[in-house]
Amino acid sequence: MIHPTALIDSDAELAGDVSVGAYSVIGAGVKIASGTVIGSHVVIKGPTSIGKDNRIYQFSSIGEDPQDKKYAAEVTRLEIGDRNTIREFTSLHRGTKQDHSLTHIGSDNLFMAYTHVAHDCVIGDHVIMANGASLAGHVRLNSHAILGGFTLVHQFTQIGQYSFAAMGSAITQDIPPFIMVGGKPTRPHGINSVGMERNGISAEDIRLIRKSYKLIYKMNLRLEDAIEQMEDMAGDSKQVSDMVSFLRNVTRGIMR
Repeated sequence: MIHPTALIDSDAELAGDVSVGAYSVIGAGVKIASGTVIGSHVVIKGPTSIGKDNRIYQFSSIGEDPQDKKYAAEVTRLEIGDRNTIREFTSLHRGTKQDHSLTHIGSDNLFMAYTHVAHDCVIGDHVIMANGASLAGHVRLNSHAILGGFTLVHQFTQIGQYSFAAMGSAITQDIPPFIMVGGKPTRPHGINSVGMERNGISAEDIRLIRKSYKLIYKMNLRLEDAIEQMEDMAGDSKQVSDMVSFLRNVTRGIMR
């Protein structure tokens, strides 16, 4: 399972069925769980942990030092969950001590070619980053979010669950859950009802999210007033409650 030209540090820990392609380099402090397949010419630097059944394609750079001038070779980590697909020339960097010294990536995500995840990002599950999409440092990208090709995300930005960014979006403020953004300049354009339907969210919850969108973006309300009305109508809707919680914890204001 290990190509004879691959270089694997004696301090790396690989499960017995991990496959490593030609000329790949795996450094000290790297842990890779069972079922993971590493292509050719991949470089993985530790401390990095990679879970089960991941597929990492050729020429990816995993766990490299953060691109941060404050970084001074302190020990920081990258954690990757299970069943992720990491395509050609993707770069995933470790964290910095200015945050939690950790970049964390969940499970079942798709990183298409040339995507970049910078230091201290936190990514949930079932996320898609299309070709060339890039996250600056300290970004929070929640589960089921989709970033279209060449989307750029400003540092410290939060992107809510089930949100959707069209190709070439420039995201400089927080995007609430379930919202679609796009255009130049990038602006909200309704809710991601298709993504919600595909993932089993009920028609009633989608109706309430659509009403919430109107409160935030169409009624000329102060954000706090919109949130209060959303709380009043949330009832048993987990989706609306999640949206309210997100809005109460925005860090850069929301894109409106």
